[in-house]
Amino acid sequence: MLPARGLPSFKPELEHNPMTVEAPPPAKTVQPAYLKSSAGTLSGRVAVVVLFEVLPRHRLWGYSCFVRGPKALADPPGLVFAKVLGSGHQGGFGLQPSGSRQARFCLFDQEQEADNFLASPLVQGYARRSGEFFSAKLRAYSCRGSWSGANIEVTAEAPSAGPIMSLTRASIRPSRARQFWRMQPASELALAQSQGCLMATGVGEAPFLRQATLTVWSDVAAMDNYARSGAHLAAIQAAYGGGFFSESMFARFSPLALRGVWRGRTFGS
Repeated sequence: MLPARGLPSFKPELEHNPMTVEAPPPAKTVQPAYLKSSAGTLSGRVAVVVLFEVLPRHRLWGYSCFVRGPKALADPPGLVFAKVLGSGHQGGFGLQPSGSRQARFCLFDQEQEADNFLASPLVQGYARRSGEFFSAKLRAYSCRGSWSGANIEVTAEAPSAGPIMSLTRASIRPSRARQFWRMQPASELALAQSQGCLMATGVGEAPFLRQATLTVWSDVAAMDNYARSGAHLAAIQAAYGGGFFSESMFARFSPLALRGVWRGRTFGS
C-alpha cells in the first residue's frame, strides 16, 4: 500500500463498494477538527486528478514513475495527500492490469498550488510521453469515509447544473475478494450503459485488493439515477451485508477544470 502524505490517520467509519458510485447514508460521523470544514466555501483544499496513457517507447520511464510512488511527485509545495495509481486494462475495471495507463490523485492546500502542480515540468512530462492525457481540478462538495485514514475537506456546494466528478475507493478484505470480483462485470456494464456517464475508469493502489473508480457525470441527477440502478443497488447490498471492506471512501466533486482526452472522449473547460 502506498503511503499517504501529510494527514494524520483516524479510524474509518464507512464501508463502501468501489465498483459502485453511491451507498445508503451511513451513521453520523464525527471527524477530527483538523478535517472539518463548511460546505459552500471557496477557499481551502483543492484536489487534482491526472490520468495518462504512456506511449510504448516510454514504458520503462512510466514503470519507474509508478514503482517510486509518491516520491516521484518531487514534493510540490502545498501537497498534503498523494496517491500514485495503476489502472485496469484499457482503463477498465477488470483483474487484468494495464501496462500503460496510470493515475495520480493529489490534494493541495490552495488552488494556486494545484495550478502550479498542473503547470509543472513533472505533469507536462506526463503529457508529452502519453497518447492520452486528462487532468481535473476539483473541489469536494461531499465526502464520506476515509483513504489511508484521511478524509477530503469539503470546500464547495453541490453544483446546480453541469458536470460532477466522483471518486469511490475501498480496501477489499482478502476473504471477500472473490465475491467482490464476481459482481464486477454486471456493475461495469450498468455503468457503461448509464445515461449521463461521460467517463468511467478503474484505478487502484494494488491489484485485486485496493481499488477505486473515477467517474464524470453530466450532472448530479444523472449520477443519482445510476445510484438507484439494479446492478448497482445489488452490489451495494451485497457489500454492506458481506462486510467486504476494511476501509472505504466516497467523494463527489465540483470541477473547476476538466481538460484532455481519456478513452477517446475529449474534455475542455
